[in-house]
Amino acid sequence: MAASPLEASTKVVFIGIGGATSSGKSTLAKHLQSILPSSILIHQDDFAPPQELVPTHPEHQVQDWDAAPGAIDWQRFVQFLSYLKATGVMPADHRSHDYLNEQKYIPISGNVQKKWVTEFKAFHKERQDIVWIIVDGFLLYWHPDVIETLDVRVLLRVPHDVLKRRRHERHGYHTAEGALWRDPPNYWENIVYPAYVDAHYELFENGDVERGALGSKVPDLMLLDILEMTMDEAVDRCCRVIREHTRDI
Repeated sequence: MAASPLEASTKVVFIGIGGATSSGKSTLAKHLQSILPSSILIHQDDFAPPQELVPTHPEHQVQDWDAAPGAIDWQRFVQFLSYLKATGVMPADHRSHDYLNEQKYIPISGNVQKKWVTEFKAFHKERQDIVWIIVDGFLLYWHPDVIETLDVRVLLRVPHDVLKRRRHERHGYHTAEGALWRDPPNYWENIVYPAYVDAHYELFENGDVERGALGSKVPDLMLLDILEMTMDEAVDRCCRVIREHTRDI
């Protein structure tokens, strides 16, 4: 994947929207894409390894799609982000399978949408050198090279019991090959949530992913306790941070 260099004046702004499975990160990311002019949306799930290469959990003897070391093809993902950083354009051969997965849509009000569309459209008219790239994923803040790439860093937090209920309500997840993966019995309890905690506990004081304040591992990380706010408020807070960061470059 050879990268053609950006024009000298072009600035690429990476916006990371992270969070556990079923936390609402894809919904928030898509709202931001609808607001930011000509923005690009990348789904980390598209960089899972082929199904036959997904490791087997040593204790529970089922494929483990969630433990950080094997859940993502990190070399491919980092190279892809580096390409976007260098070019500001989506590779022509990139294909996403996100559209295959069911997602509950949570709307935002017309007032919030109009306010930020108007503001960013006017900003982009003055600064056509800006390219916004939104990355959503359940492991955005584990790999140091990915963290380093992200300019605006957002993490959604949702309580364990709500995540569990939402996950169980889903019919499954489609793999890159188009197959439908359904959770085996006790997959949430044995695999998904322990892997989430293992990948995120260092972000929080005392390792408390449920109630802890953010620590210092990831600088400038914005934590959204998403059940304590409306989607309007989440979008508004993200847009304010994106605006401030973009104005400073």
